[in-house]
Amino acid sequence: MDTPRLLDGRLKLRHLILVDALTRQGSVVGAAAALHVTQPVATRSLHDLESILGVELYERGPRGITPTIFGEAFTSHARAVIAQLTQAGRHVVELADADRGTVVVGTHLAGSNVLLPGAIARLKVERPLLTVIVREGTPETLLVELEAGRVDLIVGRLTSPTDQSAIRDTLYEESVELVTRARHPLAELDSLTLADLADYPWILPGVETSLRRELEEFFARNGMPLPENRVEATSFLTVRQLLIETDMIAVLPSLIPRDDARLTTLPVTLDPIGHRVGITLSPGRTLSPSAEALVGNLRRIAAELAPTDR
Repeated sequence: MDTPRLLDGRLKLRHLILVDALTRQGSVVGAAAALHVTQPVATRSLHDLESILGVELYERGPRGITPTIFGEAFTSHARAVIAQLTQAGRHVVELADADRGTVVVGTHLAGSNVLLPGAIARLKVERPLLTVIVREGTPETLLVELEAGRVDLIVGRLTSPTDQSAIRDTLYEESVELVTRARHPLAELDSLTLADLADYPWILPGVETSLRRELEEFFARNGMPLPENRVEATSFLTVRQLLIETDMIAVLPSLIPRDDARLTTLPVTLDPIGHRVGITLSPGRTLSPSAEALVGNLRRIAAELAPTDR
């Protein structure tokens, strides 16, 4: 097939925004609602784009749409363009007013209670008029947000090496612990086995996380099923409150209970489960001055944490 002419004026920015929404929502109805346009308008724009490219971007089915190989490839490029344009606008604003700016950081459980708050606190001392927006989400959701430029960087557990989709920079290594409230019935015991914990309710990470898969393998190696009495959550505030108010047992990064007098750890090792905590960035995209300033503070806080957690 001939190379599509994408610079002849027919391709519009709205086409790129539509593709991003269609792939995220999985339906024309959902994409139209997200973009505040009618379904016929979204359908017509999709047909126009497929005509420009000369390929079908989505397979239509009774439950929605699924990207074809062409759709997956074009979505990736569309998100990269959107991200670059978003970054360009913010960069110009920051050059015009160096004391202001905005940085959007995504985070999940690891790094969310010590590393990121510490870095933000220092950043706000240096640049009090800079706005920091923190978005929580699953690692998979945040990677999509990073690709599309809706977040500048992600702070959290690193489960993969750097590849063509993301740059992953390790800041420190951290163990994973079993955590309860300080006055939990098991908290005073010096010796425990995994079997001793079987009758208690648990808080586990969601099925979409790498840690969950590692825990399933850990329980299987120890000849035990995954606890049936469980809550699945990754929000630090939710997990902490559940621990304080109940006899639940949570699987958490070791830094979370370290300076919390109301929480403690149980003497049951989860080796070999541990993780690297770090920054995930989008390749090929220059960070804004605000994002660079946050990254610098993240590195400084991590350097202070690293000696006690390696």
